Order: sequence, then C-alpha cells, then structure tokens
Amino acid sequence: MNTLDEQARKLSKPLDGYYAKVPALPSNIREILVSIASWVALIIGVLSVLGFLFTLGGSAVAMPYAAATGFGGYMYLFYVISVISLIEGILLLVAFSPLRVKKARGWNLWFWVLVLGLVSSVVYLTVSSIISGVIGFLIGYYFLYQIKSYYH
Repeated sequence: MNTLDEQARKLSKPLDGYYAKVPALPSNIREILVSIASWVALIIGVLSVLGFLFTLGGSAVAMPYAAATGFGGYMYLFYVISVISLIEGILLLVAFSPLRVKKARGWNLWFWVLVLGLVSSVVYLTVSSIISGVIGFLIGYYFLYQIKSYYH
C-alpha cells in the first residue's frame, strides 16, 4: 500500500497547485465532509461490491442474447467496467477505517477510486463518457482537495 500512497501523492501534487487557486469551501462544510467521508465510503463500497455480484448474475443471463444479437463483442466492456467498479468498491471498503481516524491512507485510497472512475469512463470510448469522466474527476477532486489537510 505504501507504493499506492506514494503514487497518489505524486499524481495529486500537480493538481493541488491548480486547486489551491480555487475558492475554498467554508470550514464547517469541510468538517462535515470529513465527518461523513468514512460512512459514505462504506456505503458506496458495499453497494459497489453488491452491484458487481448482481452484475455477474445478470451477465450470465444476458450473454447468450448478446451473442445471438451481435452484441457479444461488447460484453468485454461490460466485464472490464464491472471489474473496475468492484475494485473501486474494495478500495472504498479498505479506506473506511483510515478515513475514520483521519489517516492519509484513506484519502489516498479515495483518490485512486477517482482515478479508476476516470479510467472506467475512458474505457467506454465515447466522447460523452470521456467528457463526463473528466468532469466527474475534476469535481470529485475538488472535494477531496478541500478535505486533504484533515488527513495525516
């Protein structure tokens, strides 16, 4: 995990320079975000893992129909994005405890979830998914940057 933490610090450092110039949230809002971050990570993590499990069942049913209609070749996207979602969920579940005690590792793991979300949107290979992924990443990082100083 130390490598992930180091890489998160390296990748987020250039972003921090840009986000330092953006108006900050009021301190009471930042404190609320910090107080709920671990629980939000837990809830989203559980839902992501459960979603992956339901997706496996649904894909087993859909695969023959996809193959019969010529959409079977697109199922790889479905599986790649499902696996990325599972990894995001696991990272959020792992981040729960460090976020509760305000450890930097929790913040770093959430950063990687944002990065994976961006990767997931690029995998779709459509202009709209890439644009929405970039916008989602930029907004998500704004909130992460706002609470970064609370995690040591």
